[in-house]
Amino acid sequence: MAPQREISAWRPGVPGVVEVFHAHYTEYAYPMHVHEAWTLLIVDDGAVRYDLDRHEHGTPHDTVSLLPPHIPHNGAPATADGFRKRVLYLDSSRLGDDLIGPAVDGPDLVDPVLRLRVGQLHTALAHPGDELEADSRLTLIAERLHGRLRPAAAVGPARPDRPLAYRLRELLDARLVEGVALDEAARLVHAHPAHLVRAFSGAFGIAPHQYLMSRRVDRARRLLLDGRPPGEVAAATGFYDQSHLTRHFRRLVGVTPGRYARS
Repeated sequence: MAPQREISAWRPGVPGVVEVFHAHYTEYAYPMHVHEAWTLLIVDDGAVRYDLDRHEHGTPHDTVSLLPPHIPHNGAPATADGFRKRVLYLDSSRLGDDLIGPAVDGPDLVDPVLRLRVGQLHTALAHPGDELEADSRLTLIAERLHGRLRPAAAVGPARPDRPLAYRLRELLDARLVEGVALDEAARLVHAHPAHLVRAFSGAFGIAPHQYLMSRRVDRARRLLLDGRPPGEVAAATGFYDQSHLTRHFRRLVGVTPGRYARS
């Protein structure tokens, strides 16, 4: 079989994400190198072995690897079929320098919940228009990474904060079409982004991005029944484009906008 080197890379509009990088390699091996950003890595197929700070590490099932900036490392396939990986490069606004030492000591985190959340984040990052979802997921991932690497600094479960949740809901209702970034919402309601997401989810049983999308779909249904075409409805209800509307509409209603309108 010929060596495989398949990659895709992009920079999403989510604060703190320097780059998203997906790759499938069978025989390629990285030489020793460094990154300016944090490297958050999951492997979907195969496995990777690498050296970090003169110690050998690997990526078994359910592992999330976090490689700190400025620390030399390499990487090579650990299986005959190579590996398929998904990587996020994050700047210091998401993970501070205080985590570099703990990450060098233990870069491979066996944490199925964290692994699931990172996979969900990659799915959100692949779709323009889902930046609020991606930002919310990344905020909770960064919080969990802090708790794993610096457990003494981890905080206990947050108390319910329904007034804060209602303030965010009012903001989302007011900005239904134009939307609002998570960091801007946190500034406007005077709360930490992670606490804001948890307060809203705890109060209403739904994440802020899910609430926003369901409200948009609900408004889209009314416009479709008024006879407006799906492309026009997408723009009028805050979706990135018609395909963005279709994906969320089908998930919440069970059919495409066009079929819904024709019914």
